Amino acid sequence: MSVYLEGRLADTSAIDPAFGRATESLADFVLSGGKRLRPTFAWWGWRGAGGATDAPEAVAVLRAVSALELLQGAALIHDDLMDASATRRGRPTVHVAFARRHADAGWQGRPARFGAAAAILLGDLALVWADDMFRGSGLPHTALDRTAEPWQAMRTELLGGQFLDVLNQSTGDTSTRAALQVDRYKTAAYTVERPLHLGAAIAGAGSDVIAAYRRFGADIGVAFQLRDDLLGVFGDPEVTGKPAGDDLREGKRTVLIATAVERAEQRGDTAARDAVLAAVGDPDLDADGLEAVRGLLTELGAVQAVEQRIASLTGSALDALGTADIAEPAAARLADLAVTATRRHR
Repeated sequence: MSVYLEGRLADTSAIDPAFGRATESLADFVLSGGKRLRPTFAWWGWRGAGGATDAPEAVAVLRAVSALELLQGAALIHDDLMDASATRRGRPTVHVAFARRHADAGWQGRPARFGAAAAILLGDLALVWADDMFRGSGLPHTALDRTAEPWQAMRTELLGGQFLDVLNQSTGDTSTRAALQVDRYKTAAYTVERPLHLGAAIAGAGSDVIAAYRRFGADIGVAFQLRDDLLGVFGDPEVTGKPAGDDLREGKRTVLIATAVERAEQRGDTAARDAVLAAVGDPDLDADGLEAVRGLLTELGAVQAVEQRIASLTGSALDALGTADIAEPAAARLADLAVTATRRHR
């Protein structure tokens, strides 16, 4: 990835040094951290479908799946802007960093507007580079042809999930159905399901392996997001890299919130329901307010219900691995990744 980005930075610097410096921020963002789950799942999807590390195409496969980190970079940069998030991985988000750059330099116009424009453009550039890197990875044309379905579907599903997330925040839809639909497409499809499908397609896997991967990926992907939802409210900022309660302040309609609202309504506890809903989208939610909401989410049984759903989805996903002939050590590694992704603390 670093070698690829070095070449692209040379391209942007040739356009103008200022553009080169801006894209250095993009490269730094992509290389600075993250779990690398998407390329990891794609790699093991390829291995499980018969790909071997000593195969002539192994290096090309590694380059191809690494392009998923650029896709992830595009999604995060735009997501942070839409959510008005101030930090990511313990550092200022891209739109905030560029707004500060504008303010410090005393440029004309509004810093926030410049920061938003820069984030949109750099996120778009990351999406373009992801496609460039994937197509130019060196994979055989036959393999690239087989990847058309998962590669195209993954990007459309991701953007569809992001749109539904924004829509739900705007309409105030706090139903479990709506939250799970966002989890299915915004997270599960492009985090686990389609990367596995992509790796399988590169290897030329049969329909049984692809079906097993997709079922595994859909379940683990949703479970992964549910864990993320819990960490967004209960996580330690020193570990997660984001302020505690930011998901609430940003107005995210998660399964955790939906479950709490539904349980409060079932009890006829309108006070608890209204208190939870009042916290969602409250930018001024302070530490005391956050602690009160945490108490309600726990008392209403929403936390336990989400934990149970995570466990059930993880079990279902592991069962799916046994429905097809997935080569070792990939089968064991995917099982380990399932546990890691759903029991993490960040």
